[in-house]
Amino acid sequence: MTFQRTIVGLLVVIVAGLGAAFYVEWKIATELRTVKTFVEGHVFAEAVAACEKAESSTPFKWNTGKNTSVIGLNSVKLDKYTVIASYTLVADGVYCDYDPIKKKADIGSNFLERE
Repeated sequence: MTFQRTIVGLLVVIVAGLGAAFYVEWKIATELRTVKTFVEGHVFAEAVAACEKAESSTPFKWNTGKNTSVIGLNSVKLDKYTVIASYTLVADGVYCDYDPIKKKADIGSNFLERE
């Protein structure tokens, strides 16, 4: 009888632990989505201005573009200490990657041609 109670007790603890882990993961994911949305909204105006001013053979026209979209905030982790963030906009098939840290925009006409 003691063995059965021990097993049931362990099962209850495991289920409670899994429930708590899923709750914490859901809460953190919600907070991260909120932070990402806030940062994207904050960076958007800077990105549009920098992309329109960037020198390129293919002009980037966000305000007068017919087909515009925001790809969003992306990041690439090069190594343990270096993370490169970029905010990508597309206007009439012209891609613009804006680096919010360096405040610099790079324009490419094709997604595959970009670095």
